[in-house]
Amino acid sequence: MKFNFDLRLSDAPYVERLWRTTSEEAGRFMSVAGTRWQMVIMKQYGKTILTVRGPETKAHMADCPENAEFFGLDFKLGAFMPGLPTNELVDFEMHLQEETQNHFWFHGASWQFPNFENADTFVERLVRNELLVFDPIVDATLQRQAQELSLRAVQRRFLRATGLTHGAFCQIERAQQAVTLLEQGVSILDTVDQVGYADQPHLTRSLKRFVGRTPGEILRSYWAE
Repeated sequence: MKFNFDLRLSDAPYVERLWRTTSEEAGRFMSVAGTRWQMVIMKQYGKTILTVRGPETKAHMADCPENAEFFGLDFKLGAFMPGLPTNELVDFEMHLQEETQNHFWFHGASWQFPNFENADTFVERLVRNELLVFDPIVDATLQRQAQELSLRAVQRRFLRATGLTHGAFCQIERAQQAVTLLEQGVSILDTVDQVGYADQPHLTRSLKRFVGRTPGEILRSYWAE
């Protein structure tokens, strides 16, 4: 099952990108591992559902309903909601209670469902109410900048903000880099070398776990286009 996505960057703080897509028929698709958490708004037959999805640490088959519209916000690394700790959302999703057709209930207040056009305003309201915050320790860690905090304190804050340990984060990101190279037609052995896997079996195990496909399957898709 394939989707056509409409993407745009966001002017809102702490949001990496916005996207939307639709489904006509029910089907299944491969949901790959990812390091970002997101909010997804689904509209189907007059009903709207807002789902908060945490990072995913392995690929799995997911169901897609028919005749649905989807709109999503992918948040930047380091952004998190103190009331919904990201480490409690890993490989998990939760639905926020719908109050009316146009509003949902969150943190003791009624909120209008955001859409592709007004999402920036929605996020800014979250920030103003301190329901969405940002921990710069995540970016500093990824940039390998020296920290005044202890290693344990840095690890704890990284885990709280991203939901992942630094090691797990790096494994998923490396698999995504490998997929990008293979989708560009780079050979398997060159991908192993460029991304830093020990050998081809190491790459294969990683991609089967995080992407649900082998390097050969990804490369064959490139040559079939």
